[in-house]
Amino acid sequence: MLHKPQAKIPNAIDIHVGSRIRLQRTLLGLSQTTLAEGLGITFQQVQKYEKGTNRVGSSRLQAIANILGVPVAWFFEEGPRDSSNPLEPEPGAGREITQFLNSVEGLALNRAFVKIEDDKIRRKLVNLVKTLAKESSE
Repeated sequence: MLHKPQAKIPNAIDIHVGSRIRLQRTLLGLSQTTLAEGLGITFQQVQKYEKGTNRVGSSRLQAIANILGVPVAWFFEEGPRDSSNPLEPEPGAGREITQFLNSVEGLALNRAFVKIEDDKIRRKLVNLVKTLAKESSE
């Protein structure tokens, strides 16, 4: 009897590194195609790196870091310390920030928010979002 090979579950560190690649690429306003061209690969390969389905080799990670203007260590900041459990996220605010900025809405909100120069308006906006969050959880 033949068995189908099981789908490989991405490693938690690979997922984290991929999400950090996507975060920095998006913050810089680069498309997957632009990053891929800089690396001499296809945009599909960049997608696989960002999802964590393909592991990024060390020389490729260094090239990505150079293009994105960050040190290699930045990709591992606030990430899981143990790769033995591929689906268990590491606790911490860093993960929340990464998830927020990895969303289309979070990135748009962040870009708009930093353009607000008046501190009072910023505080009012934060209070509004907190109020809306409380209402949606009730």
